[in-house]
Amino acid sequence: MARRDSNRICAAGIATDGRLLTTPRRAIVSGDMISRRLFLAGSVTLFAVPLAAEAQGRIVKIGYLGASAGPSSTTRAFREGLREGGWVEGQSIAIEYRWLAGSNMQEAAALAKELIEHGAVILVASGNKAVQSAKRATTSVPIVMAYSNDPVGSGFVTSLARPGQNVTGLTWDAGLEIGGKRLELLRQVAPGVSRVMNIWDPGDPGLARYWPGVTRSAEGLGLLAESTEVRSLDDLQNALTTARQTRAAVFIWAGALLNTHSKAICDFALKHRLPTLSPNNSHVVQDGCLIGYAPHAEDIFRRAAIYVDKILRGAKPADLPIEQPSKFELVINLKTAKALGLTIPPSLLLRADQVIE
Repeated sequence: MARRDSNRICAAGIATDGRLLTTPRRAIVSGDMISRRLFLAGSVTLFAVPLAAEAQGRIVKIGYLGASAGPSSTTRAFREGLREGGWVEGQSIAIEYRWLAGSNMQEAAALAKELIEHGAVILVASGNKAVQSAKRATTSVPIVMAYSNDPVGSGFVTSLARPGQNVTGLTWDAGLEIGGKRLELLRQVAPGVSRVMNIWDPGDPGLARYWPGVTRSAEGLGLLAESTEVRSLDDLQNALTTARQTRAAVFIWAGALLNTHSKAICDFALKHRLPTLSPNNSHVVQDGCLIGYAPHAEDIFRRAAIYVDKILRGAKPADLPIEQPSKFELVINLKTAKALGLTIPPSLLLRADQVIE
């Protein structure tokens, strides 16, 4: 059985203050929430669908592969984007969801195949793991990336301008220097920090290319940057234990596991007075992370709906250029800063797009 220990991640999650946080359900969702059934059937034959014709006079099914454990503000934004394009759930479209939190690549690919077997004529993939899983499942059904890291380097598309094949959509990637920019913000917010623990999921292709730039930026700022791969709760426990022992700030990178447990990570770090930063602003707004600098997530997912709309109306994924983010938002959690005993420079507060109090 998992034991109650304030410094321990157990099967049920991360325990803080003598209590256990429950692991979010790994559910398969159709509409919103139903219980999960892992698809382990054998090979399937996948067929291309003439989408423009399919979209006329009948309900079209969209398959959604999510990196989290359930619906969120980004899935709501995606659905709003579809409504703005004239697609009405239950009348012209149906969305069937699968959540990849806690899944390995084999399971994730099986979930993508299941969506196609259930009649999805287009797949929406949130995160690199989801995109990779969708690509393993089909070379013919269109795939729209709701966000991705380094889609060219990860082998998802041929180029940003001409994706080729069946994948298009949006990238979260605005260049390799973005990791260094986040470290600069951390230095301004927490000038006493000397080490940064970068925790990331190696199953998420595209992240490793950031480390040389992050390391160089850290050295220039007088920081020691450490990279720790997190594949499991045990890995996460070990990483956080090391961060606590070395008094390192925690940089929460991408990955289904980290997104699922981001609230528990932030709670653990706050209890032990460790600053946290993230490229996902929802970690700041919802989970108590100290600082975030990222594209506007809801806007990106709403724009993913535009790609779905274009494809359902006859456009080919290979002809739709990959869109890069043009607007980044700085979000600061002032409540967390006060709990950590940090004073945010007024100039930085004025620059912030959102301050959580």
